[in-house]
Amino acid sequence: MLGGGKGKRMLQGFKEFIMRGNVVELAVAVIIGAAFTAIVNAIVESLINPLIGALVPAGDLAAWTITIPGIFADANFGIGAIISAIINFIAVAAVVYFALVIPMNKMAERRAAKNPVEVEVVAPTQEELLVEIRDLLARK
Repeated sequence: MLGGGKGKRMLQGFKEFIMRGNVVELAVAVIIGAAFTAIVNAIVESLINPLIGALVPAGDLAAWTITIPGIFADANFGIGAIISAIINFIAVAAVVYFALVIPMNKMAERRAAKNPVEVEVVAPTQEELLVEIRDLLARK
């Protein structure tokens, strides 16, 4: 069993770790991402795949296979499942980019415009001033 002081410190450390902003934000992102993936998968499976399936011989993109004759048995490559996964990836990436990345970049630009970063002017050193004077004298 954990000692009183040691156990308290461990629980306090765990509580501080969990309450950090980035851990909580990451947990929320994973949960939202899982729910969002279900939506995109439903769109791809119910809308995009049937449209593409109308153009493939099998009639269903996921069922589309290419058969290669072999010596002992034919090999069936599930090309439709691969194409479906690629479409799914592109759909998720596009929605994430257009729905999340672009708006977040716009918000960051607006924040930066409201709070401009002050550029600190650093005075030249004595050596830099002497080099500048030397160069001016040399030109005359």
